[in-house]
Amino acid sequence: MLTLPNLLTLSRIVAVPLLAWFLWWPGWADGYAIGFVLYCLMGITDYFDGYLARAKGTVSKLGVFLDPIADKIMVAAVILLLVGTRDGNPAVIQGVHQIAALIILLREIAVSGLREFMAQLQVSVPVSKLAKWKTTLQLVALGALILGGAVPLHPWVGQVGLGALWVAAVLTVITGWDYLRAGLKHMD
Repeated sequence: MLTLPNLLTLSRIVAVPLLAWFLWWPGWADGYAIGFVLYCLMGITDYFDGYLARAKGTVSKLGVFLDPIADKIMVAAVILLLVGTRDGNPAVIQGVHQIAALIILLREIAVSGLREFMAQLQVSVPVSKLAKWKTTLQLVALGALILGGAVPLHPWVGQVGLGALWVAAVLTVITGWDYLRAGLKHMD
C-alpha cells in the first residue's frame, strides 16, 4: 500500500546510500554539510510519516514494518561511517566513544530479534516514551556529529554530539533492559 506516509518512509531507506556517499569523504566539509541537510530531511520525514499515517487513519502493516527498519538502517549507516573515519575530523567516533556506538548497535539488533520472537507469540512490544527519547537523542547526537564534520573549525559541535551519544547509549541500555525484562516473561 503506497500511501504518502509509506512513500516518506521508503524515501528514507532510499536516501541512506546517498547520505553514506556524502559522509564517505571525511575531509570534505561541504559533503558533510550536504549530508547534514539530507540527514535533517530524513529526520523530518520520520516525524511526518507517522504523524500523517495517524492523522489520516492510514496506518498500515507495511508502514509499521518499514518505519523502524528505516530508522535502524539510517542510524547504523551513520554510526559505521563515523566510526570508520580516521583523519582527525571532529565528527568521528573513536576510542572509548566507540563503546557508546557499539552499545547502540547491539541494542538495536537485540531488540529487533526480541520483537520478532514476541511477534511469533503474538505479543505486542509497544515502544515506550523513554525509547522514543532514546531515539530522539540518538538522532540529535548523530546529527551533531555530522554537523561537526561540516564545521571542523568548531570542534565543540562534535563534542556535543559525542556527549549526546553517551547519554543515548545509557538510555539504550535502560530501554533495552526494559524490553528484555518484558520479553523474558514470555520465554520458557
